Amino acid sequence: MKPISLARGFLTVGGWTLLSRGAGFARDVMMAAYLGAGPVAEAFLIAFSLPNMFRRFFAEGAFNMAFVPMFAKKLEGGEDAKGFARDAFSGLAGVLVAFTLLGTLLMPWLVLAMASGFAGDARFDLAVEFGRIAFSYILFISLVALLSGVLNAFGRFTEASFVPVLMNLMFIAAMLLADRLGWDMGLTLAWTVPVTGVAQFLFTWFAASRAGFTLWPHLPRLTPELKRLAVIAAPAVLAGGVVQVNLLVGRQVASFTEGAVAWLSYADRLYQLPLGVVGIAIGTVLLPDLSRRLRAGDEAGSRASFNRGTEFALMLTLPAAVALVMIALPLTQVLFERGAFGPEDSWNTALALAAYGLGLPAFVLHKVLQPLYYAREDTRRPFYYAVVSMGVNLAFAVGLMPVLGFLAAALATTVSGWVMVWQLWAGSRGMGAATRLDERLRARLPRIIAASIFMGLVLYGAHQILGPFLGDPGWRYPALALLVATGIVSYFGAGAAIGAFRLSDLRTLRRRG
Repeated sequence: MKPISLARGFLTVGGWTLLSRGAGFARDVMMAAYLGAGPVAEAFLIAFSLPNMFRRFFAEGAFNMAFVPMFAKKLEGGEDAKGFARDAFSGLAGVLVAFTLLGTLLMPWLVLAMASGFAGDARFDLAVEFGRIAFSYILFISLVALLSGVLNAFGRFTEASFVPVLMNLMFIAAMLLADRLGWDMGLTLAWTVPVTGVAQFLFTWFAASRAGFTLWPHLPRLTPELKRLAVIAAPAVLAGGVVQVNLLVGRQVASFTEGAVAWLSYADRLYQLPLGVVGIAIGTVLLPDLSRRLRAGDEAGSRASFNRGTEFALMLTLPAAVALVMIALPLTQVLFERGAFGPEDSWNTALALAAYGLGLPAFVLHKVLQPLYYAREDTRRPFYYAVVSMGVNLAFAVGLMPVLGFLAAALATTVSGWVMVWQLWAGSRGMGAATRLDERLRARLPRIIAASIFMGLVLYGAHQILGPFLGDPGWRYPALALLVATGIVSYFGAGAAIGAFRLSDLRTLRRRG
């Protein structure tokens, strides 16, 4: 993949992810208005998080981190990439069918594992009912992750990036129909989950077929290549499990405070917008690119990819993190506070959002640093690092829960995220020149930080001026738009003035995209 293709890949995936996160945000705004932070909302959010948690465990986090480098190298070397993909598809499908049946039967125990604070109230029964309806989503979306890996290896980022957009649009349509036709909103949302899974699977399957990879399932067989895939994936599966333990800890802590599961989920949606746009774009494009370059022995190209990925990540996420902390309350008040979502919900969601915002650069840097390991088929060290991070998360969340309540879960996520970054960075120092910062990044990074701090000060002042308008129903949206625009202009203006980046670089990337 040439450098121009790497830039195009970042922008293509980032653009589609922005659309997806925007649609997902609209979905959550509607959900907050219809359900607020009440029992039905919390029950659905737990039920929906179960298949998504295991999806990250099986497919996106673990299986694909092993599958994509092997598949990309087979394409580069002219080996039987199609046969390898077909065997992996069938093997994953076989495991997932069995796991889906087992998880559906054990749903009460899964709900307790995720949110034991629900035991003994209406939220538990609702979560079990919704969970049994929604759990089959893991089968379809995990196969979608594999098919998306195939498409990304071909540089066909548009098709794979449209998948989450499709899901969010279907959720929005389902809620509009439920409101219009008087359907039960909780059950409507639960049934929409597996329906979207089928639609996403069919879309990516046909997209892969158009790329020349029509993957029909057959009886799984343990080939030597699949054995190697399993050996490489095993530590990544364990690392994915550690990450999900962090999620479980957060949900458990939140489940003991009524409404907290919803507050954390709505805050998560807001910080996932910049995280998804930048982090997913980098993670999706960088891994196959580094894998190809390493196979070709292109150390200079590998270093350039790593440094431009890091620069792209920090240029966008550092100011986003500052903004999420400085204007967390205006964001939650204007965007969520309506219908069943009240002022107390806005305040608590803002606290969680500020806590997550402090960790935003760390979460994106994971996406930059992890491909350095996975492109070398090294999945063991990220697992060990994840175990340490899990210990930090557990100690922080549980230890500070009596003092901070549900907020301990959000802060623990941020602290453990930075611990993970430090470990990944320290471990990559022995990988040679490909992981060293180049002169351009070393010169620009302090200036990006300075421009972000300047923007934060401007946002603070603008918030004081616009405060009365942000609380006025007729002016709240224009006032928030003006506040956000002020932050954007101040950051890019200051950054261009002090040399944090060149606006011509951004225009070049946009043209290449």
